[in-house]
This record gives sequence, C-alpha cells and structure tokens, in this order.
Amino acid sequence: MYSHILLDAFFVLSVSLIWFMLGYQTLLFFLGDRYYRKVRRPGAGRHPVPDRDLPPVSVLVPCHNEERVIAATIRSLLSLDYPPEKLEVVVINDGSTDRTSVIAGSFAGSRVSVVEVPLEAAARGKASALNIGLRHARHEVLAIYDADNTPEPGALRPLVEELVRDPGLGAAIGIYRAVNRHKNLLTRFLNIESISFQWILQAGRWMLMRLATLPGTNYVIRRSLVESLGGWDEAALTEDAELTLRIYRAGSRIKFVPSSVTWEQEPQTLRVWLRQRNRWVRGHNYLLRKYAGGLLSMKPRRIGLELLYSLWLYYVFFVAILLSDLLFVLGVVGVVRIAVPGPYTAVWGFAYVTFVLQLIISLAREREEDTPKNILLVMVMYFTYCQLWIPVVARAFYDDFIARRPLKWAKTERFEVT
Repeated sequence: MYSHILLDAFFVLSVSLIWFMLGYQTLLFFLGDRYYRKVRRPGAGRHPVPDRDLPPVSVLVPCHNEERVIAATIRSLLSLDYPPEKLEVVVINDGSTDRTSVIAGSFAGSRVSVVEVPLEAAARGKASALNIGLRHARHEVLAIYDADNTPEPGALRPLVEELVRDPGLGAAIGIYRAVNRHKNLLTRFLNIESISFQWILQAGRWMLMRLATLPGTNYVIRRSLVESLGGWDEAALTEDAELTLRIYRAGSRIKFVPSSVTWEQEPQTLRVWLRQRNRWVRGHNYLLRKYAGGLLSMKPRRIGLELLYSLWLYYVFFVAILLSDLLFVLGVVGVVRIAVPGPYTAVWGFAYVTFVLQLIISLAREREEDTPKNILLVMVMYFTYCQLWIPVVARAFYDDFIARRPLKWAKTERFEVT
C-alpha cells in the first residue's frame, strides 16, 4: 500500500475544500431558512401598490426555434395579473427556421409585437436578441422571460412593486420551477438542484449581504440601468451572470422575491443537459478572464469576494469532488494509505449527512416536494448527479484554456408541452 506526504497533503486539501464549501453553504442555509420564514409568515406581505402607481412594463421574450413552447408562453404572459394597458409583450424572433414567427405572429396586436431580427444579425445568442428587443421596447421597466416559461399569474406584480418601493433597487428576481420535474430521473434531480440553489444560495446571500444573481428569466430590471451599462454583453454565454457583475460594480442591487414564480423546462436528456452545463461553465470561464482582478477592488469588498467565489465555484467544487473520489476509491481497493491521523471517515459521514439534511429541508419549503421519492433521490444525489459535473467542468476547462475553442451559443433544446 502506497503512502506519501504529497498524498496526505492532497487528502487534507480535499477535506478542507469540502468543509469550506459545506460550512459556507450551512451558513447560507440557515440564513435562507430565516428569509423563508420571514417572507412566508402570515401577514408578512407588504401592502400592494395600487394599479395607478404601477409603471408600464415591456416584457422581452427572445426566441430561436421555439415553436413547441412559444404559444403557451405568450398565453401565460397575457394572463399576468397586471393592468393590461400597462403591459406590452415583445417577442424577438432570432432567426428561427421553424414556425416560431408564424405562431407568435398569430398573437400580434395591441399588447403583443413580434420583432424579426435581421438575417445578418440573427442567431448570435440571447444577449444579442435582448439588445435588439431593447430598442423596440417602449417602457422603463423591462421584464425578461425565456421562451419556454409559463409564469404564474401573480409572478410579475411583486417584482415590479419592489422597484416602485425602492428607487435604489436595480432589479428584482423571482423563483423558477421545473414544469417537467416528474418526467424522468434527470429532471427530478434538476428540480432538487434548482430548489436548493434558490432557497440556500439566493435566499441566504440576500440575507447575508443583500446579494442575488440574475437567473436569466423571471426578473425585472430598470431600462435606464441596462442602457447605462451598455446593454447585455453579446460575447457572454451566461449573459445573466455577466450583467449581475456589472450591476453590483455600478453600485446597484438585485433583490430575491420568492413570491414570484415561473415554470420552465429543464433538460430531459443527458445530451441536452451536458450541452447546457458546458455553456454555463464556459460562460463563467469568460467572466473569470474578464472580471476576476477587478472584483478584488470592488466596494463593498464582501460583495466582490462573494462574486469572485461564485465564479470560482465550479473549480473549487471540481477539485474537491475529484480529489475526494480518487482518494476514496484508491483507499477502498488498498492502493493507498492516508497517514494523516484523525476520524476522517466520521468527518466525511457527517458532511454527507449535513448535505442531505439541507437539501431535504429546502425541498420542504416548496409544496409537495419533500416526498419519500425525492428524499431517496437526495440521499443518492451526491454519488450520482453531483459526479456528472466532473466531466462537464473538465471539458469546459479543456475547451477554453487548452484547445481555446471560440465561444459559441448553444441553445437548450425544448420538448413538447403536455
């Protein structure tokens, strides 16, 4: 059995990384729980803003080959609980080669308009489509929804009300839920992941330092802020994360508003999931190159450090999981021996139990999600779904820093609405 001081050092590094991540996540978990109790307790809601005081809103919906979902999305947007005369829906048809334009055009009227992106500028990604839609929007408040979204009727109003109540707020974000969460094992894992992310990271960070990150859909933002920042970055694969960084660097804020809920599709096949997550990680690689140095000098410093940590999270997670898995397997088969004294088996077991309990309690915050089947999935999630991130991060690292492949937008494939 092989033993070496470097092996011991790698082991200590993996344990330290895992416990650093888990410890910080535990802090956010408790803060997120506090926020949950704050916003869900009886009488917690503020007095609604009267219709006369609500600003008009332009809803931007970028589309590229969305014939399977766009009709349901437009119908749900037209059913929003918001004064109809103060709401316009701008559908941006970004070079679709299917029936998206025809279907969206059938809704065109006083409240819905369809913007056709010129052929020479088409299919360059979501950020490009949003910038084109921005030029056609008429109002100061913008709402962004992906083409597969079906927001609940009450989704938009609480977001806009936050902007009305707080002139210093730049944007407000709601919650997104998986409409196809019961489709198969993958969508069930993704449902657990999204609920946990929102009720731990988004809610916890908002309570800790008034920080939230744009989710890409179901958010409102002031047009003047977007224009002052130069619009969406068309080179960014994760335009929402990139705009988040510039919003906070400009001294503005984004608020997490869980009373706003939209339903969206999650990838239903591993192939689609891998393409989407590869785009996410490569998008974060782009942000690391663009902003990593500047975030250290950002004021307040804690916001800069948190945003920098968010950018590095994929690689911190990757190193921790990879080292942990490798040393665990080699130790089990008797190839290596860790000479570092300590009850590390018990420590690892406690970390696993903490991880599981946090996810289960997060599920309990959403109605009918803490089911026996979901609890069982949480218990196996670390050994299955979480491990899928290893090849995703490794591939993105190779694409960006070794092969130096050009960034290219990869649209997430949609599935039939049932």
